[in-house]
Amino acid sequence: MPNVLAMSFEGALAPAFDLACLEPGGRLPDGWGLGYYHGAEPSASVLKEPNPQQGSIRSQLVRAWDHLASPLFLLHLRTATWGNLTDANTQPFKRSFGRRDWLFAHSGSLESRLEPKGPQRFEPVGSTDTEVLFCELLGRIAGKGVRTIGELDLGLLRDWMAEFNQYGNVTSVLTDGHDLAVYADKDAKGPVYLWAVVPPYEQVAFGDEDLMVDLTRRGAAGQRGVVVSSSPLEARGSLPVEWTMLPPGTLVVIRQGAVRALINPDSQAQAPTSPAFHVRARQKLPERAEPKVLDVIHRTVYRYEKAVERSTHLLKLTPAHDHVQRLISHGIELSVEGRSRDFDDVFGSRARRVLIDRPYTELSIVARSRVETLDVDPLSFRPIHASTQIPLVWMPWQRHMLQPYLLPPELPETELRELTDYAMGFVKRNDYDLLDTLLDINATLFGEYRYQQGVTDVFTSAYDVYVNRRGVCQDFTNLFICLSRLLGVPSRYVCGYLYTGPKHPNQRMAEASHAWVQVYLPEVGWRGFDPTNGVLTQTDHVRVAIGRNYVDATPTSGTLYVGGGDERLEVEVRVERLV
Repeated sequence: MPNVLAMSFEGALAPAFDLACLEPGGRLPDGWGLGYYHGAEPSASVLKEPNPQQGSIRSQLVRAWDHLASPLFLLHLRTATWGNLTDANTQPFKRSFGRRDWLFAHSGSLESRLEPKGPQRFEPVGSTDTEVLFCELLGRIAGKGVRTIGELDLGLLRDWMAEFNQYGNVTSVLTDGHDLAVYADKDAKGPVYLWAVVPPYEQVAFGDEDLMVDLTRRGAAGQRGVVVSSSPLEARGSLPVEWTMLPPGTLVVIRQGAVRALINPDSQAQAPTSPAFHVRARQKLPERAEPKVLDVIHRTVYRYEKAVERSTHLLKLTPAHDHVQRLISHGIELSVEGRSRDFDDVFGSRARRVLIDRPYTELSIVARSRVETLDVDPLSFRPIHASTQIPLVWMPWQRHMLQPYLLPPELPETELRELTDYAMGFVKRNDYDLLDTLLDINATLFGEYRYQQGVTDVFTSAYDVYVNRRGVCQDFTNLFICLSRLLGVPSRYVCGYLYTGPKHPNQRMAEASHAWVQVYLPEVGWRGFDPTNGVLTQTDHVRVAIGRNYVDATPTSGTLYVGGGDERLEVEVRVERLV
């Protein structure tokens, strides 16, 4: 029977809590309580039952009540040491401070009562050691002039918990409805375990003979989360459970299903090697790069079973020429002659229309380009600008001009709502900062989504990629674009090339065209994010075509009017550095 169980997910879910200990023949606890934040509101709800009886009606409520939906839960099963079996002495305890409700639960017991000194801002209602500890801790937080865990010096919070250790076991969980702070007793008297729940998954359930938790019984999205337990519980669903014990004296802070900080006994942020302790910190900003001169050869060959009598083709193979990319030379060769016309499409990409009216069974298209890339410092604006917050506010004429890049893909409303919740998880995790949110999305798609060819096609939706967590560059680009547009941030699809070099760490896309995202930042302009490789675009990326989506930026497309039959396509891209 776990004494404390806590969960933090990147979106709301409605788990079923089956308190088997209250069934006939079960081991009855001295009390139980469940705290949660419905709809991610700052107000917490707490269901409690001291001295429960077998067949408790309240326990049936937490098993089947659909209203029990939240991104954060805190469950406590009490073994009484201090105080009578009353509601006032049943955890988790709740206090209001900073215009939000705080919850606290304690695993274990103090050996001697904590004696606060001086006037107390918060006073206990019951007679337990835990409530005294909670009031003292919250009073110290208020005394520092901060109103949330996120504003507090986490090293100081860990030191306070270590100080309380002189009174006994203080393994505990504190939450303000946004962050979940977990402390492991420094003397190892009360262990605590973490499990990182990583999608995709179909059924997630875990428990023991006293408690069963099913995260997916009433339906759940493929959300990432972290489960905290005072004892390791067994898997009861299809997803394996991998627990990692939090080292004694360590404080971990979890936000929106991701570990935000981990402070060891030396008050230093340092995590053991474990998926559960993968600290999601702000992505390191790119260092200044040197300009490059790149030679690109893009060869496309179409072969047909029967001769094509007449066809038309649209080629978007000419690299862009502007202040961050200079086109030195460029040429396109076709193995079959035809009439052609060059023009700029509505998105500003250079295009060529070709009409071929003579028979052929093979068509070779070879584009040769020499480009100087100059985007050496894409975030140079940041030190001299104040941070931009989400939601963005656009003037009417700005919104009109950006409208093609603000409209999300046409998906069922239920899928868009789920994707919106997912996108908002990044926003909340990064305190609504625009750039940090975009960097987090970029790093997450790189770190948590698997690059796998052959499992998607051009018709794969952003929602499918989100659920299955796998795909190729165009899939990750489409998902990034969908998430940013749902947040009101303009974004567009970019097709081009990536220089990987002989031993470049970004080896996911080589010998092929590449796709990434450009996001419009207010008073800054378009900036490139490459979720496939988890980087910002600099001098390794060569832009060719842009648009709302893949269709607008396809390198080669066409229509066969007569003949053709079965088609075979070969594409080869080579990018070499000259300077």
